[in-house]
Amino acid sequence: MQQGFKMQTRLRWLGDKTATFLAVLSTILVILPLVAIFVYLILKGAHSLNLAFFTQIPKPVGEVGGGMANAIVGSVTLLVIASLLGVPIGIGGGIYLAEFGRGTKFANAVRFTADVLNGVPSIVMGLAAYALIVVPQHHFSALAGGVALGIMMIPTVCRTTEEMLLMVPHAVREAALGLGVPNWRSVLSITVKTASPGIITGCMLAFARVAGETAPLIFTALGNDFWSTSLNEPIAALPLQIYVYAISPYDDWHRLAWAGSLVLIVLIVLAVALVRFVTSRGVLKGAS
Repeated sequence: MQQGFKMQTRLRWLGDKTATFLAVLSTILVILPLVAIFVYLILKGAHSLNLAFFTQIPKPVGEVGGGMANAIVGSVTLLVIASLLGVPIGIGGGIYLAEFGRGTKFANAVRFTADVLNGVPSIVMGLAAYALIVVPQHHFSALAGGVALGIMMIPTVCRTTEEMLLMVPHAVREAALGLGVPNWRSVLSITVKTASPGIITGCMLAFARVAGETAPLIFTALGNDFWSTSLNEPIAALPLQIYVYAISPYDDWHRLAWAGSLVLIVLIVLAVALVRFVTSRGVLKGAS
């Protein structure tokens, strides 16, 4: 009997170690492609980064040098427009689905639409924005590009917000209502605040997804080789500039394309890390 107990103990120990090993291996396999891509971008593009890259606009064909300063500013402009459109609408839709529209036909239709939009190719989003904004305006613009990216953010933010709110225990809602807090205030001040880390993660996932999109911008923002910050004119963007340089036959443009890819990845990582840091401090202060 004692021998059987020792055998079971060994089997449990072996099972525990095996599960731990598989979990660590899975984590490594998830992180490894990201690390490999980042290292490769550093090797290919880091030597092309200099002050001119961040302060100058692209040089004409045949001239060596230049930079992507206008594309960096353009990407920031487009992402700000997209976030101002996609994040509030997405969070509002998620709150409705989780708190006010449970079981209704309209909520089911919204949920189904969000799931469908999540799978729609980005180029289709660009064509839709082209038909709805560019054609009536008769010109390309930064506003059209930002709207296209914002529409792409909405379904991801909406569904993530809904799932995070559904994970909040009902006891939290009941406690707030029992204290006489109005339902709308309970949702905004307690439920949403409790689920805020997950909601922020969903917003960052949507942000990272659209930050590198090129196809929608071809039909909306178009691109611009010069300085432009007007919302009513074509504007440059890092993904567009990288695409143009990558398909060109010029080695100098290929070098700048690698540098632009590295800068784009770094900007996305820094933006996500900064938002997570600021919001986590806010959450901790609120909890204290």
